[in-house]
Amino acid sequence: MTQTEEFGEELADFVRRVAELKAARSASGGDLPTVLDAAIFELDHVADQLWPWYQRLSTVGGSRPAAADRQEQQLLRTVFQRLPLPVALVDRETVVRRMNFAATAFTGVRAGFATGRPLTGFLVHADRAAFRSQAAAVARGEGDRSLTVHLQRRPAEPVHVTLTAVRPTGEPRPTVLVLLQPDGHGVPASPVPDTTTTGQVPDLAEATRHASLMDLLDAMTTALLTSPPEQTLHRAAQVLHGRFADWVIADAGAARLSRTTVFAPSEKEADALMALDPADSPLVAEAARGGAPALQVRPEDPDALGRDASGAPVLAQANVTSLLCVPLTTDGTVHGVLTLLRCGARLAFSMAEAQAMDMMSRHITLRLTKTP
Repeated sequence: MTQTEEFGEELADFVRRVAELKAARSASGGDLPTVLDAAIFELDHVADQLWPWYQRLSTVGGSRPAAADRQEQQLLRTVFQRLPLPVALVDRETVVRRMNFAATAFTGVRAGFATGRPLTGFLVHADRAAFRSQAAAVARGEGDRSLTVHLQRRPAEPVHVTLTAVRPTGEPRPTVLVLLQPDGHGVPASPVPDTTTTGQVPDLAEATRHASLMDLLDAMTTALLTSPPEQTLHRAAQVLHGRFADWVIADAGAARLSRTTVFAPSEKEADALMALDPADSPLVAEAARGGAPALQVRPEDPDALGRDASGAPVLAQANVTSLLCVPLTTDGTVHGVLTLLRCGARLAFSMAEAQAMDMMSRHITLRLTKTP
């Protein structure tokens, strides 16, 4: 916060206190000396503190050309973006204010997507509370902190995080500078993109994902046309597992859901989730009641799909990075819910994939409700 802003806040506080003193004039005669003492104290505060402060601001103000300030700020922004170490600026709630090129390459998250979202959303669930606590302490002025965390896209690799408080120009409160490094303090080898390039290169990865999505739609259509209605959910989940999601959970029913199929990375994990009641999964229960699909990237609530037999949150145990929860609905009636999970370093579900899944859910429902 600048000196001018601090002076403005102090002056605003003084005005509020004066208003309170005016309201206190109606106090009884015995209380008036106390009110008078408070008024004299406020006048002394103006004479001894606010007036000299105003004089200092008047003397300093305008001595530095605005153009020089802008040039310095531009230089600092350039240094921040070109710094070879991954750094980010976050507030006390860990919401990202800025992220440099090296940080986007290191985390695999675009700066435009990260800005305005909590940095904790890119960490595994077990590390989020500790990171929030340390960031808040640094923002309060309690000194620099460091800790080890794990990114959801690379949960097996520890990342050393250093937090320090900074006060950028124009920011009303201190922010937290976050430095990310592989554990061992090595400098990440991620290349820094060259923003001077103006040519547009075709996105071959996006074209590949689109082709894969078309193949999935074809496979789903074939499965639905060649399977009997009673096997619809199982066959649909079988098509989606692996090529589209790491976990596929199928719950059937209208008034009360029952779990019919679970495909997971291992049979043990599938059996553990198969034993759970869908009613204990808030996200599934909400989809069944409201009939609205849900797309979550880096879900914040670890209990959204309930807890397993050991009491651990399902989302945290599976290291879920994105999920789709799609009700199977016709004419306002829910006939089941499909829940799809992606884990670890796998790309999150995109809006295009969510739209395709919505289309497939309508086809699945039509087949599911078809009379023999």
